[in-house]
Amino acid sequence: MLSSELIAGQLHTRWAACNIVYKDVTESTNTDARELAMSGAPHGTLVVADKQERGRGSNGRGWETPAGTNIAMSLVVRPRVGIVQIPMLTLVMGLSVAEGIEQVIADATCGIKWPNDVVLAGRKVCGILTELHLKPEGGIDDAVIGVGINVNMVDFPEEIRGVAGSLLTQTGIRVDRNALVARVMESFEVNYEMFEKTGDMSLLKDHYEARLVNRDRKVMILDPRKAAVVATREAVEAKFRGNPGGVESSGRMTSGTENTVEETGTCLGITDSGALIVKLDTGEKREVKAGEVSVRGIYGYV
Repeated sequence: MLSSELIAGQLHTRWAACNIVYKDVTESTNTDARELAMSGAPHGTLVVADKQERGRGSNGRGWETPAGTNIAMSLVVRPRVGIVQIPMLTLVMGLSVAEGIEQVIADATCGIKWPNDVVLAGRKVCGILTELHLKPEGGIDDAVIGVGINVNMVDFPEEIRGVAGSLLTQTGIRVDRNALVARVMESFEVNYEMFEKTGDMSLLKDHYEARLVNRDRKVMILDPRKAAVVATREAVEAKFRGNPGGVESSGRMTSGTENTVEETGTCLGITDSGALIVKLDTGEKREVKAGEVSVRGIYGYV
């Protein structure tokens, strides 16, 4: 059973999840959190739902949370940083989720697929969506960080079955969702304060890169106009075999249409500003910013 009382009873923070709003069923915790923020909810307000029916994922995808199995939560923060630094909140939360999972499952080792997925044993177990809201006169009003964690779910829709997993399917351990929310919030409070102190990822970079599953792997940078398209393993391998389009000698991958170009290279890590560093097959180093392009592993999801 998930409840604000059971979360609060295990929580040791000063401001993160200081105000917990629990709902049995909601359409979207991000929408709920934004409405609370507009009404003056304090920094650190957390919305948690047992069931989410119309949650938002990255690139416009939906994210549903069945009752009794997963975690759907959204955190209101009022950052004292610039607008250009807001995308780093997704990385801060990703690190915090990974650390929280490792605290509730002793032998778990989580990875992070830049910029917004947490991976366990090769499967996506968490997605993160950060939404920024500005004041009418300009400047940041608030940011809402939405988090969906597959905890005790075992049945997945066919379209994501080859990618998604849960803590239960990947470890065989059933997890107390209340404890996990508390551990994630505790990690986030520490990590957020380090981020806000410097305004970047410099104090968190080593911890983040240690979990970065893209690092030292071949990646494909997808054209921004196709960012919502997930390339399947078969499609990627077909392109590398030369049909259709194929790989040019420059290391750029064409999609078979004249105007679409995808580039391949090796991930080296992240910058202090949270951009992904990719050494293209041409030898050029590229800093890829979250939200501008989509990055996929060449030989599968990660």
